[in-house]
Amino acid sequence: MGFGVREFELTLMHRMRDLNAAKVEEALDGMGATRAELRAAHAHWTRLAHAPRGPKGAAALRMALGPPACRERRPVGSLTCDVLRWVLPSWPELEFEALVGPGRELWNQWFVRPAGGGPLTLPELLPWTCVVADVGISFPGAVQLEGPAPHHWAVDFDHDGVAYRARFVYGLHQRLDRR
Repeated sequence: MGFGVREFELTLMHRMRDLNAAKVEEALDGMGATRAELRAAHAHWTRLAHAPRGPKGAAALRMALGPPACRERRPVGSLTCDVLRWVLPSWPELEFEALVGPGRELWNQWFVRPAGGGPLTLPELLPWTCVVADVGISFPGAVQLEGPAPHHWAVDFDHDGVAYRARFVYGLHQRLDRR
């Protein structure tokens, strides 16, 4: 089995199943993929990540996704990092971003909105359509939290007197819960 964009998307969806299994099932149907293919892609990616001679960090992403559509440098505190971004077919309005540190280590990987975005209303917080930054600009006072598993995030915010927690996997909105 080769490992390309389709397999990478399936690997992302494997983790997204933790919070939004129904959306993943819908996407699998749309891709003509099976749960077995999803599991196989995840297992392959995991083997690559742990293989002594396998590509690591941004090299692994380039192996799967090809050259990034966008590459830039960004200051982060006193350091300057490389930012690499790819467009993935399942999320064409967003980009998958990798932040690479000065020692070539992969610091972060998640979805971003390439052109930024305007504020969203609560009904516009639909799964797989917005990213962490969208919630931050839409609801003043929103607070980012680490999630309970790798690549999970949460953002707590209040709206009209109700406390909410938006849950994300790889920075992509999965679910909105009342707190």
